[in-house]
Amino acid sequence: MVLKIVQAGEPVLRQPARDLTVEEIRGPDIQRLIALMRDTMRDAPGVGLAAPQVGVGVRLVVVEDRAEYQAGLSPAELSTRERTPVGFHVLANPRLFVEDASPVEFHEGCLSVAGFAALVPRARGVRVEALNELGEPVTVWARGWYARILQHELDHLDGTLYVDRMESRSLTTQENHRRHWAGRTTAEVRAALKLSERPPSTR
Repeated sequence: MVLKIVQAGEPVLRQPARDLTVEEIRGPDIQRLIALMRDTMRDAPGVGLAAPQVGVGVRLVVVEDRAEYQAGLSPAELSTRERTPVGFHVLANPRLFVEDASPVEFHEGCLSVAGFAALVPRARGVRVEALNELGEPVTVWARGWYARILQHELDHLDGTLYVDRMESRSLTTQENHRRHWAGRTTAEVRAALKLSERPPSTR
């Protein structure tokens, strides 16, 4: 069973989500939600999903970046994005800390803004302190694409979408992204779109 992924315009996507208690995390309702969010993310497919995206206003995300999702990228593209597989994991009540504020910019999409993508600057390295699916404290350090995924998903918990952070002139349909921009460097995209040389600062 998969859940409906709500789209931009749904109020839940613009409201801060509430923290969960340890008892709630360990309870049957949230455990079922975690399983459904995992299945929904994989069905989409996506590399992350936040509870507000399925209409539930709690601070809960699931993340997984499978190797097969990266199969279409060249070794050079994977290296530039600092992208490697990330196993499935759960983060409840996450708090994000920027470890490396260097802005890195790539096209980014969202399951709740279906069919579009845009250049979005993100911090290169972050640390996240959270609770796992057992309600136990965990700390995650991430760089590159993994850090981007975490920043994107945790933004959802604060009512923020990537369109709030994007380079607006770069907004494109996913189809046109594949036709015109896939495989091109961010610098090439910025030059073609007559954007400034440096991406805006992050966060």
